[in-house]
Amino acid sequence: MKENTAPPSPGQVRAELLGWFVGQLPDGWFGAPPSVSFDNDEILVVGELPRPDLGDEPADGARAAAELARIDRFREDTRDVRMRVAEQAQQRYGRKVSWGASCGTTTRWFTTASVPVMTRLRITERQVLDTLIDAGVARSRSDALAWCVRLVGRNESSWIAELREAFEHVEQVRAKGPRSVNGEAATGEAASNEAAGGEAASNEAAGGTGSPPPA
Repeated sequence: MKENTAPPSPGQVRAELLGWFVGQLPDGWFGAPPSVSFDNDEILVVGELPRPDLGDEPADGARAAAELARIDRFREDTRDVRMRVAEQAQQRYGRKVSWGASCGTTTRWFTTASVPVMTRLRITERQVLDTLIDAGVARSRSDALAWCVRLVGRNESSWIAELREAFEHVEQVRAKGPRSVNGEAATGEAASNEAAGGEAASNEAAGGTGSPPPA
């Protein structure tokens, strides 16, 4: 019987991605392992850069300008290596790779994939999007829908993170039970078949030693 293999959980996929990128990236790029986010289409790798030393009391705006300049320098200096690693990762995992860096309180994403998502909305839901367009918040319904998603992600980030953690826990529990149960069932079935085969062989041998049937 073919053993049922459960797909890896999101936590297992994230751990593998993190290990792979840490192994591929040169030492010294980041002060700690980068954060790795992913979905079915994209992998986003964001690393923490060391803060620039501006003394005890930098002038207004100096720290933000220095942090942004350090991120820009990192982007240019690492471009060739990042392109090579991204190409290897896309061949290995079938996802586009995007990059980003953070320094102090400044975070920049260099390139990210924009993936179309289709949906159907009722009139009251479309009216929400049209109101955002009329108010100048968005240029189109797709832009308004993206604005709504960003708003929910920003205001409900803690709740969404709890949902993601709960889902990963369910996947881990689901991956444990069925494989062991199926393994035990398969072992028991194989033993039963083996015993039945032995009994049939004994019966056949016993029939072969008897007297031939009358003509």
